[in-house]
Amino acid sequence: MCSCPHETRISGAPAVLWVGFDRGGLTWTGPSGEPTWYATWPTLRRGFCPRCGTRLVSVADGSDTVMVTGFSLPDRSGTDPVGHSYRQEAVSWMTVALAR
Repeated sequence: MCSCPHETRISGAPAVLWVGFDRGGLTWTGPSGEPTWYATWPTLRRGFCPRCGTRLVSVADGSDTVMVTGFSLPDRSGTDPVGHSYRQEAVSWMTVALAR
């Protein structure tokens, strides 16, 4: 999870749950197919649903890992958070129980 000012501003949420997948092993399914990609940070590209514009994924330059927004997955089993970046900047009423 991440509560950094950048993520909270662009998501409109107190934190974003990210789930990492090997880029080569990820298959895009559904009616929309591959996301539409935009550079949204100097070293990141983000993928958005081409039909509705929802932000779905983030890829750092040179990385083999695709970070998918956890709540956009149809099956969220096994997505218990194991870390919380910028936890000290999270809203005071948010409590996160980490899996580890």
